[in-house]
Amino acid sequence: MLSADHVRFAYGASPVLDDVSVTVERGGLAGVLGPNGSGKTTLLRLMAGALAPSSGHVRLNGIDVAAVPRRALARQLAVVPQETHLAFDYTVLEIALMGRYPHLGAFEVEGPDDLAAALGALEATGTRALADRPFPTLSGGEKQRVIIASALAQLDTGRRDPGEDASRSGVLLLDEPTASLDLRYQLEIASLLRRLHDGHGITIVLSTHDLRFASSVCSDLVLLSGGRVLAQGAPGRVLTPALVGELYGIDAAIAAPLLA
Repeated sequence: MLSADHVRFAYGASPVLDDVSVTVERGGLAGVLGPNGSGKTTLLRLMAGALAPSSGHVRLNGIDVAAVPRRALARQLAVVPQETHLAFDYTVLEIALMGRYPHLGAFEVEGPDDLAAALGALEATGTRALADRPFPTLSGGEKQRVIIASALAQLDTGRRDPGEDASRSGVLLLDEPTASLDLRYQLEIASLLRRLHDGHGITIVLSTHDLRFASSVCSDLVLLSGGRVLAQGAPGRVLTPALVGELYGIDAAIAAPLLA
């Protein structure tokens, strides 16, 4: 289970999140929905442990993420950012292997288990045939699937420390995973996320401003407006004209056709 309990956060004097509480059960597929500037990315960064709340707590399986060593946390939780910029022309396989870093010791190089995890992640995302391709030569949708594959390789449980709970599946956080993609690739990513959730038991939390994408993929939605939770629940319960109108600052009559 991943939870944010009464978290607050501000960049300097500018408050971004105010008393936000969100719970995602193990095996859940949740979306954080809201307009630009609503605090979606900041909430995901708090849940990933990349930012520390000014008050409140973020917990993974009941443990405050601030108390978990970074390498151990990275074996349980992976992040797919909205944009990925690489300094060199890495191949697809090299990018997938980057996800194995939390599983390696100091000065340790990747071994057969790591290669198997990377290839398995590429297989799961439908990109194994691209393993030798330079990343910049890929389409937008292919690039996104490769970055997701790297995150899956990061969560692979083949190399665990003694005492780690092998029954716990990982958590995948995605920030606006379809923001720069056309409709075809949006549909591909939506199908991929459902397969990863249903077939691999991965807990998924994503941020988006796309109503249709959120309602087609997620089983639970958090409506975030002005840094506060407006509503949380199943898409059919929270995606009403009144709530969507309030979320985006438009009249409910205008919001209604968007939900048709």
